[in-house]
Order: sequence, then C-alpha cells, then structure tokens
Amino acid sequence: MEVKADRAELPTDLKALQRITLADLVVRYRDTVSVKKRGYENERISLTAFLHHPICSKRLSDLRTEDFAAYRDQMLQTVKPTSLKRYLDPIHNLFEVARHEWGVPLRDNPLGRLKLKAPSQRRERRLLSGEWERILEAARLCRNPWIEPIIRLALATGMRRGEVLALEDNQIDLERRSLLIRKTKNGHARTIPLTVEAVRILGQLLRGRLGPLFPITRNAFRLAWERLRERADLGDFHFHDLRHEAISRFFELGLNPPEVALISGHRDMRQLFRYTHPLREGIIDKMDRSTS
Repeated sequence: MEVKADRAELPTDLKALQRITLADLVVRYRDTVSVKKRGYENERISLTAFLHHPICSKRLSDLRTEDFAAYRDQMLQTVKPTSLKRYLDPIHNLFEVARHEWGVPLRDNPLGRLKLKAPSQRRERRLLSGEWERILEAARLCRNPWIEPIIRLALATGMRRGEVLALEDNQIDLERRSLLIRKTKNGHARTIPLTVEAVRILGQLLRGRLGPLFPITRNAFRLAWERLRERADLGDFHFHDLRHEAISRFFELGLNPPEVALISGHRDMRQLFRYTHPLREGIIDKMDRSTS
C-alpha cells in the first residue's frame, strides 16, 4: 500500500469527488489563486465565462479527458487554437493546485492528455525603414500627451507595456542612470541601466512630478495605440514589437546575452536567441563589405 501510495496508484475516493463539481474548483481557484496574479482581471473574466459552460456542472467523479476533448472541439468552431490554449491554461493549473495543495483526491489531471495544437505566437517583427518616423508622427497627433513619451521610452529601454505604465518617480535614479522595475512579468524585480535617450525622456517627465509618471490606464493606452497604429498604417505592428526591436538593437550594439538579459529580465538565455536576428539588409551590407 505504501508503494502504491508513492506511485499514486491507490483507488480514488469517489465519494469525495462526488461532492465536488468543476464549478466549485473554478470559483475557489478564481477567488483564491487568480486574484493574486498580475493578470487577474483577464483571467477572472475568462474563468467567469467558463463557469457558464455545461461542463462546469459535472462532478469530479464523472469528469474525464473526453469531456474536455468535446469542449475543445466545440470551442474551436468559434475561437482560434491559440486563444483556446490561453483559456485552458488556468484550468490545467487549477487541477494541479487542487491535487497537490487542496487535497482533492484526483488521480491525474484530466487536461494532461488533451491534445491541442496551437501555432507558435513567436514574433520577429522589426521596424522597417520609415516606420519609426510614422509612429512618432501619429503619436504627435494624439490628444493624450503621454502617448509619445511612453512609446519612446519603450524603445529606449525594452520595457514591457505594463512596466512602463506602472513607473513612478522613486524608481528612477538619473545620476546613476538606473531604473528599478519592481513589478515584472516573471515576478523578479530588476534594475536596468539607462541609455542617453532614456535619461533625456525621463528627465523631462520628472520635472516637478511625484508619484506615477503616466496618469493613463492600461485600457486607455491600448485604445490610443490602436488608433495610432491605424493612423500610421501599421496594422501588423504590435506595441510589444517595440520591446523586440529594442532588445535586438542591444545585441547589434555588441552587448552579450548576460548583459542583454540584465536589461530585458529574461532568466532563460534560450529565450534571447529569438532576438538575435538582425534585419536582412544589415546582413547583406556586412556580406558586401566583406567581399569588397
């Protein structure tokens, strides 16, 4: 029995599972686990919507991978595989938390064997000739005066949108040319060095200002960016592409992976390889110079 317990081969307590529905787990996870995440609002919305699906009324004793396969096939008629994977990720984690932390006697995760092929969302979009100028021109036409400095700072530092929007004056030391990012995607704070351009932008923003640098909500900026992108005729350019552009430029300046990771916050060096693709024109120029 001890060996079976170590191998998780003991019979499942069906009576305990009969008392719990999937909805019970979803509500508990949403209100105790999701609420502590930085992306809580989006996850709360998706989990609350998921609660309206009939699968949530099933008792854990009756829940099978086949049920999620049917849910997958139904959802794929209206949403893309990448979107569905994003919806199912917290559900998968929900079962892991229930098994290992809540003492729910589930033998395995019903989503563990579910197959869902989603195309890679990896992007390698770089700024092409003239596009940066078009972005700045469109930014100057925005009624909100914070849009242009936000965009400029994102390109100068490689910071994520949320990191830029959350900036406060006490995170910045212009004399030491450093900036402390407290709230990050991976939960690890980091201090980054500032370029001359970043110091110039922040110096202008800090004049007589205390507290948050950008009095604008995430949603307001998102809407402003969508209008700017349309005005600049850059429908395929995402705001996050500015981070890709900045990090790629750091490599092109000659910084090595550990130095770039210090700025970008990547903890897995393999993730940085996707940023080491300079523009094709730059490669061609180097090839031409080597043969001239």
